[in-house]
Amino acid sequence: MTDTGSAAESSPAPLAVLVGVDFGRPHFDGDLEELGLLAQTAGLEPVARVTCKRKAPDPALFVGSGKAEEIKELAQLHGATEILFDQSLSPAQQRNLERATGLAVNDRTLLILEIFAQRARSHEGKLQVELARLQYLSTRLVRRWSHLERQTGGFGLRGGPGEKQIELDRRMIGESIKRTKERLVKVKKQRQTQRRHRERQNAFTISLVGYTNAGKSTLFNALVKARAYAADQLFATLDTTTRHLYLGDAAGGGRSVSLSDTVGFIRDLPHGLIDAFAATLQEAADADLLLHVVDAANPHHHEQIAEVQRVLAEIGAEDVPQILVYNKLDALDEAHRPLQLVDTPEVDGLPVTRVFASAQSGEGLPELRAELSRRALAERLEHEDGELVPESVGHLDSLPS
Repeated sequence: MTDTGSAAESSPAPLAVLVGVDFGRPHFDGDLEELGLLAQTAGLEPVARVTCKRKAPDPALFVGSGKAEEIKELAQLHGATEILFDQSLSPAQQRNLERATGLAVNDRTLLILEIFAQRARSHEGKLQVELARLQYLSTRLVRRWSHLERQTGGFGLRGGPGEKQIELDRRMIGESIKRTKERLVKVKKQRQTQRRHRERQNAFTISLVGYTNAGKSTLFNALVKARAYAADQLFATLDTTTRHLYLGDAAGGGRSVSLSDTVGFIRDLPHGLIDAFAATLQEAADADLLLHVVDAANPHHHEQIAEVQRVLAEIGAEDVPQILVYNKLDALDEAHRPLQLVDTPEVDGLPVTRVFASAQSGEGLPELRAELSRRALAERLEHEDGELVPESVGHLDSLPS
């Protein structure tokens, strides 16, 4: 299936063709909506979309020679200079596609890495992105130096400038990866010191988690009256921000409450980024409570919840108690508005607190603050006498709408 759009006659943004392959797996994005948003966030303008079905990826060209030729002709028709795939490509597939189409070919992984590189602001964030980029590029050295052919000579002579350049580049990248990891170890120790300081102060720690563009930063600003950057775009913020959260004099018996805004999750988040962002995501794993922010107006929010749960499990945060915050209540039409702002549906036999709110209008925020106060007080009493235990979350994949 091919769905083309009209390319702008003059646009400052590079034009790109989006490609997605349906291998029969669940949650295939047939409209390539998320890939289009990623492309726009990275500064590209999608001008055409191509989807097809295959039982398995073609080893050489991922989509096969016929579809590769179709993509090439479509790109030429719209004046596109880049082709973006919604799945990860192997180095060989990427190189072969570039040769077949004569255009730059990139995949979802590199696109996310590029966005992270543009958005990282803190020293730690830049280090984490740099590590992920280096690890990604280290597998694609053969592509970067494909113009340098291996040369062979007479008896006993092997190798040539291509081989030497690849070996040199591999060694340089290897050394850069080692240095970046060492610097990140120091950053991680600093974060551990900060967490121990909060623990000594008996602080109740809350982390905001959720799918990208669910409104986490807007909710963070509304709760702590901060000025963290928030925008209607993917990965608007990457660096963890922590602020004191005031819940009232009696909240939690006068305990200090800290709230942290973390990076948003996304489907098929590159594993290199999960590893590289371990120090940042550790804020979620070490929290006393997670505010799992959901875009209630997104028709695919159940799939997004499942994806966030999967990533939380990867970083060891699946057992941290959660409150589901169904954000963007103001964007719901009257027919889909909830009967009450707070409810407790059961999932796999376990109660899950759900709060409907709007970070923009403020509706539901008093109810959310009241629930946070109750949790902070319950956690303090649990530490004192070991009788009160916060609610568990369990698996949220089957959450009722």
